[in-house]
Amino acid sequence: MRLSVLDIADRFRPPAPVPHAKPLKLFGLLKALWDNPLEAWTQTHFEQPIVTTRLMARSVAVVSDPTAIRVVLMNNVGNYRKDPLQRRMLAPLKDGVLTAEDDQWRFQRRTLAPVFSRKAVRAFAPAMMDVANLLVQRLRQHRSDDVVDVAAHVTHATLEVLERTIFADGLGRDATEIRHAMRTFFDATGRIDPFDIIGLPEFVPRLYRRETRSALRVFEGAVDSIISARRRRFAENPETVPNDILTLLLKAQDPETGRRLSEKEIRANIITFISAGHETTANAISWALFLLSRSSKWRNRVVAEAVRALDGPVESAIEQLLDTRAVVDEAIRLYPPLAAISRVAVGTDWLCETRIDGGTIVVIAPYVLHRHRRLWDEPDYFEPGRFLPGCREEIDRFAYLPFGVGPRGCIGSVFALQEAALMVAVLVRHFEFEMLPGEVAWPLHRITLRPRGGLAMRVKARNPRPAPAQTPQEATDSRF
Repeated sequence: MRLSVLDIADRFRPPAPVPHAKPLKLFGLLKALWDNPLEAWTQTHFEQPIVTTRLMARSVAVVSDPTAIRVVLMNNVGNYRKDPLQRRMLAPLKDGVLTAEDDQWRFQRRTLAPVFSRKAVRAFAPAMMDVANLLVQRLRQHRSDDVVDVAAHVTHATLEVLERTIFADGLGRDATEIRHAMRTFFDATGRIDPFDIIGLPEFVPRLYRRETRSALRVFEGAVDSIISARRRRFAENPETVPNDILTLLLKAQDPETGRRLSEKEIRANIITFISAGHETTANAISWALFLLSRSSKWRNRVVAEAVRALDGPVESAIEQLLDTRAVVDEAIRLYPPLAAISRVAVGTDWLCETRIDGGTIVVIAPYVLHRHRRLWDEPDYFEPGRFLPGCREEIDRFAYLPFGVGPRGCIGSVFALQEAALMVAVLVRHFEFEMLPGEVAWPLHRITLRPRGGLAMRVKARNPRPAPAQTPQEATDSRF
């Protein structure tokens, strides 16, 4: 459904690649997929419900019709399995809920669901707020004319949130080495290698694999040590064990069978949560701050809302951050943390009267879907009003997929959205963020969509003042 809620006076078009009029030739396509897959899309992808092509003798269908997406991800999910390319890209995260299949995946999903329930995630709000306040202190150490890489600061903060909520006792004495290994691993994982595209065998060396493996060994060893230490603490002094995510994982049981997660599964899921969780959330926050720096209308609304909401208990503040959450939702519409979902058809199917043969790679690209001309009004423009009550309900559930949907949707989406809204509210309340003249926040696809080269901004401290009280009528009118 198309939504007509744009405020023409304050709108702007955030930076994004201009789609090609015609498909790229093979070598141009391979180069784009290696450098930045966002720059491979054509105008047709943003206009047609299904676009089919062939790539290295494989049929590929890019699906942007909500009804067809429902079939792929929900109604006929058994016919659409994760494709070999995606499995190779995510191979370092094997044995976790993100990459598990069939019975192993169903067991893990059932067992992990209570860990990331809305009630469980709400209990982590104070830790999120503590890290946000620490970030405020770090940013205040800069002078107002200093140029700050906001994305780097935010990424450090989201990693710190995960450290505190997963490992309440900390990473131990080797924290710096562990963080470096994490960073190396995150930067290398998810790059689309041309050798994978053209189907070279696994034994052919990939450009990124050696560095990834070395970093992963450090990462895995550290997590194993922390798990062992926690198990000893359970045995020796259980009343002192913190109620963090690690404890919840160690206690978790499948509600159907009573089975617990194995050591390997706990480690794999911790690495998955950190890998998939910290950068996706950091990017959502970074893009939201960038977009607010360009919109005085929405910046003023978020500041006023933050002043009203953040002086009380953090748990109640979350429910009051409606404008802030709308900004975050619009940020991840324009720059979705999950840029593409791919499946391979097991058998023949029909989607929107298009025949999908067995072996076809089916691609659902939220980046394309969220900017599709048939689904959104002025899709390339920033307008958080789409996500306020009264408008949000009109959005088709399968037209907006920042975290996927269906059985394999992101289990940590509630955690990520809560953290992003709190962090944005705190930061905008305390600072004004200003892009440097001539600087462009360009989206780069590396599994997630990050600003290429970071987000260089001037960060100026503001002195928050209480917002004037609104009448009920003013509060209602200000939404539109």
